[in-house]
Amino acid sequence: MWQSTWSKKLFLFAIGTSLAGGLYVFVPPLRVFFHQAVRLLSEGDVEALKAFLLSFGAWAPVISFLLMVLQSLIAPLPAFVLTLTNGLLFGAFWGSVLSWGSAMVAAALCFGLSRLFGRRLVEKFVSPSALAWTDAFFARYGKHAILVARLLPWISFDLVSYGAGLTPMGFWGFWSMTGIGQLPATIFYTYLGHRAGRSIRAAFFVLTSLFAAGILMALLGPSIKRHLAARH
Repeated sequence: MWQSTWSKKLFLFAIGTSLAGGLYVFVPPLRVFFHQAVRLLSEGDVEALKAFLLSFGAWAPVISFLLMVLQSLIAPLPAFVLTLTNGLLFGAFWGSVLSWGSAMVAAALCFGLSRLFGRRLVEKFVSPSALAWTDAFFARYGKHAILVARLLPWISFDLVSYGAGLTPMGFWGFWSMTGIGQLPATIFYTYLGHRAGRSIRAAFFVLTSLFAAGILMALLGPSIKRHLAARH
């Protein structure tokens, strides 16, 4: 029974990848779009990404949405670059709505693929060592792992989504914790992109460090107090 179920899943995945591969090979504009998008996200050049999105005119929000889904499949491309750019292009409010909504869809996609096809598929997108790290991360933080991961900007959004799908965690628990944890960071980065302009990189690193330090203090403060109390 298990072998039959896995064969069906593998068959569906083979069909999907074949269709995607066919489009990639036989539709040159799509291939150019893919390579340019991956390069811009990898380089983290907000101004270049802004110009790329603007070249699509009224379709820019749709392209931004698709790029968020694309980067979720190819971990560890940085999602925050796109969030910053959305703030720069669409303003603090609509940029936040677009970034948060597309990130939620991307998270659900990663979780669903991981839950449906298991570790053997996920290891085709991320390295075994990265997955081993997520195993330890979930073992350490338990049900709070998703919330902690979404609040800390240096933890890969997509890697955690893939890793969550390999745990017994239910989808709605994952979905709600992702939504709650992702919202402050999304608003923060979108507003930063909206206000920072040309100084966006310097402002990003300074404010991200302060943001992350505050979160770490909030998370580790109780443990540090308990440790000090035990020593005395």
